[in-house]
Amino acid sequence: MMAWLIAVLVVVGLFLIWLTASFKVLQEYERGVMFRFGRLRPIRLPGVQIVFPGIDRMVRVDLRIVTLTIPPQDVITKDNVPARVNAVVLFQVTDPIRSVMGVENHSVATSQMAQTTLRSVVGRADLDTLLAHRADLNEDLARNINAQTEPWGVEVKVVEIKDVEIPQAMQRAMAREAEAERERRAKIINAHGELQASEELGQAAEILSRNPASLQLRYLQTLLELGADHNSTVVFPLPMDIIGPFLNKVPQWLDKQGAAGTMPAPGNVPAPTVPVSSPVSVPVPVGGHS
Repeated sequence: MMAWLIAVLVVVGLFLIWLTASFKVLQEYERGVMFRFGRLRPIRLPGVQIVFPGIDRMVRVDLRIVTLTIPPQDVITKDNVPARVNAVVLFQVTDPIRSVMGVENHSVATSQMAQTTLRSVVGRADLDTLLAHRADLNEDLARNINAQTEPWGVEVKVVEIKDVEIPQAMQRAMAREAEAERERRAKIINAHGELQASEELGQAAEILSRNPASLQLRYLQTLLELGADHNSTVVFPLPMDIIGPFLNKVPQWLDKQGAAGTMPAPGNVPAPTVPVSSPVSVPVPVGGHS
């Protein structure tokens, strides 16, 4: 009698343990793909689910976005430049049943597909496109990977190329190219500046030549600007219309001196006649010693 009682208690205990192990809890971001005796059953939603051990098998599928890092890949660009490129892929399971029935491990399969697609897409682009137009390459990568993972119920949200490593010799060549480009732009900007300055100076000279009074005011303004600095000597240009009459009388004075038989000393010989259109610069001491 005691043996039968012990046997019944053991069976009841095992049944309770089996029944307790049958209760499974699915989180809100999970779905359960159920198999009963190997046959696919309807998908299980979040909450408490009964899964009989030995009879049922439930595969949990996470519906959250998964971050997948693609290890660095050695590629050769279209212009025959070796490079190492790595990227990051964000994907999400959209169909739990296909993600279980269509592929053995959708995460590993997506990773392998992303690596091969990265090498293929980068190999069709040149180095300048890889460095300056990553957005187009990212879109191309996402589109190509999606075309492969869509039958598995996996949708690729984002593909971003993270780092591009190129040889040191190529980096130095690119630095020299960038430096030459900056020098070219600087020379072009300097040339444009000189051209605009010459045009403005030509217009200013034309305006000043129309009114002699404006030219005199400009002379006075120049004198004030030079006098503002603590210089020992100021070179002040004198207009020829002021000293021109005096210079024109020098030949007449020389003729009179020659007729009288007297010649001026070598240091007192006046300057020759100068065309009226050219200015004369006369140094004028302003304090201190020159």
